[in-house]
Amino acid sequence: MAVPELAPRRTFGGIVAVWVLAALIAIVVGIFATPDWRAAWLGVGLGGCLIVAFATQLWSGRSQGFTERVAASVLGAALVMGVISLGFGLAALVPG
Repeated sequence: MAVPELAPRRTFGGIVAVWVLAALIAIVVGIFATPDWRAAWLGVGLGGCLIVAFATQLWSGRSQGFTERVAASVLGAALVMGVISLGFGLAALVPG
């Protein structure tokens, strides 16, 4: 018999924290990495976001929906990094 949680912790904050971290990583990579290495560093940054997502969701201490929360964190991080890198890619096309 499962014991219901009396006051479950909120988990959406951990998901959004990973998205914010992904945005910061994508901006730093877009500014400091050369265009040839930008995609490689974005992959490394996404791997770091995956590790942070696991750590954040393990820290929350809830086993219900763990896989879904980690998947939402990583998928959102990939989308955020993709949109920001698209912006840097379009900016590279503009001469000047």
